Amino acid sequence: MTSDGSGGVVPALSAAQLVAAVPGLAETGVDIEVEDFRRLPGASLGLSDLTDLAVEIDKRLASGTVDGVVVTQGTDTIEETSYLLDLFHTAPQPVVVTGAMRNPTLAGADGPANLLAAVQTAAHPSARDQGVLVVLADEIHAASRVRKTHATSVATFQSPNGGPLGYVVEGTPRLLNHPTGRATLDLSNLGTGPRVALVTVALGDDGLLLEGLAERVDGAVIAAFGVGHVPQHLVPALEDLADRVPVVLASRTGAGTGLATTYGFPGSEQDLLARGLIRAGFLDPYKARILLWALLATGHDHPGITEAFAAAGGYSNA
Repeated sequence: MTSDGSGGVVPALSAAQLVAAVPGLAETGVDIEVEDFRRLPGASLGLSDLTDLAVEIDKRLASGTVDGVVVTQGTDTIEETSYLLDLFHTAPQPVVVTGAMRNPTLAGADGPANLLAAVQTAAHPSARDQGVLVVLADEIHAASRVRKTHATSVATFQSPNGGPLGYVVEGTPRLLNHPTGRATLDLSNLGTGPRVALVTVALGDDGLLLEGLAERVDGAVIAAFGVGHVPQHLVPALEDLADRVPVVLASRTGAGTGLATTYGFPGSEQDLLARGLIRAGFLDPYKARILLWALLATGHDHPGITEAFAAAGGYSNA
């Protein structure tokens, strides 16, 4: 991001300019090839942009000419874009996503340090076979766990369920734990993109957003209270919706797992799951929407979607 002369900043720097601005990068000895893929704000990226990028990454890794990939983008959507890339990343080489919370016009801009740490991680053998990683503030996160938790803090990226995988220490990635239950999908099965809604339940919710939803979407994620609860008067609408399209039940809290058998009142998690909703488990609503979209886009049916969420959501018995 650079100033456009109007007092705001816009995504104007090329990949080469970003790399050139990183102190110490040349001293790493890493041979870097740069490529401009899209020059859009993170908020303006679409799902098709990410699937196109996944295809390009897959081609480059399959060619055997690169040992890893670093993706830089605006931080608005990193928690979603990184997970979509992770779902379609099956090669052993590292793919690392990074960005910056402070643009170059501000004191203490963090972009160069984050890019350096991302390159150091992508170039290191320990990062292989870990899926897509997110690296900012010298922390290494799994794409399936990471969340943007603060609007402005440079320490915004956190992994509430399990913490970071590791840290970049004196230029070397140190992994302390590893992602489990990764779901991966076949890019060659990718079809026309479905439409998946995310509906957040709120106090006093009258269900307006659910009216006629089944006619407009191919699937939905419900961000429910606590461990998976909704007002009881929404139950008939949700049951009808789940009879017509896949509906995933997630917790709007963003940390912890939705439950399955603890509460039994109308609108509880037990009640909703018995009516056909699919449990998201440890996946937050944003991750759940990405996974549901990807599963529908690759032709999965309802049993296949249910099985995939059990694995990715951390509650599969397999």
